[in-house]
Amino acid sequence: MEKTDKIWINGKLINWDDAKVHVMTHALNYGTGVFEGIRVYQTPKGSAVFRLREHVNRLLDGCKVMGIEPEFGGRLYDAEGIIEAVKAAVKANKKVDYIKPCVFLSGEEVGLNPVGVPASLSITCIHMGAYLGNASTEGAKLITSSWHRPDNLCGPAGAKVNGAYVTSCLAKREAVRQGANEAVMLNSSGHVAECTGENIFIVSRDKILTPQVSECILEGITRNSVIDVARGMGYEVIETRITRTQLVTADEVWMTGTAAEVVPVTSVDGRTIGTGKIGDITKKIHDRFHEITVGKDPKYSNWLEHVD
Repeated sequence: MEKTDKIWINGKLINWDDAKVHVMTHALNYGTGVFEGIRVYQTPKGSAVFRLREHVNRLLDGCKVMGIEPEFGGRLYDAEGIIEAVKAAVKANKKVDYIKPCVFLSGEEVGLNPVGVPASLSITCIHMGAYLGNASTEGAKLITSSWHRPDNLCGPAGAKVNGAYVTSCLAKREAVRQGANEAVMLNSSGHVAECTGENIFIVSRDKILTPQVSECILEGITRNSVIDVARGMGYEVIETRITRTQLVTADEVWMTGTAAEVVPVTSVDGRTIGTGKIGDITKKIHDRFHEITVGKDPKYSNWLEHVD
């Protein structure tokens, strides 16, 4: 990660080093916040944010789930207000390819009933590069984590709640310790759910399968984009239950996520996927997705929100 100059907080652009909260901030102690990750791409028309409106709408849905009123710095924000704030943050910085808006309870409070605790919105811009490094082009190695994906009885699995990502951190560390790039998490039924920060797809007998939303996954925006793209390319995409056996015996596997984008998988738990090389369908979808994000496909131009 490369830091930038300015961070937007509650309507003001401040220096990176001045973006601070108190140690008794409720979100720091209890994880009470929601966030998004959003990619910025360079197109022939300048910087463009990928599916910004969908990300902002999901952020606001997360606020609703958490019972957080989107009032920051004395102003009640709607989607349009947050969209303009995101654009302002991108414009105020250089070399931005990733944005992290975060709504969090910023008041100083002890206790699990945070009624009346004020909230803040921060919008941080960074340069991330390839989230999974060389694995993005060479193929990722996965392990199946011993940590399960939290289900809907444990919390709002479909919202990007700050505190819920502790499990993802544990699973990610487990993967790295075992020499893998990522971990896939099963749900409480033993079905494949998702990776620590990515959705997952498999190819089996020329059909593309991905876990359905009821499997306690995050309904990823990149996931939904890839489903649309794949269907537009003539592939059959089925949202369904996927077993661990189906995963390790798949012809192809790939992950999708805002940070990761589209990443091929070449092994799971030491078992080679397909031929051990990036699959043909994976490559075609990866390449098509890249063309869309950099503004080379006018059919999907409405997915790009230009900053200038």
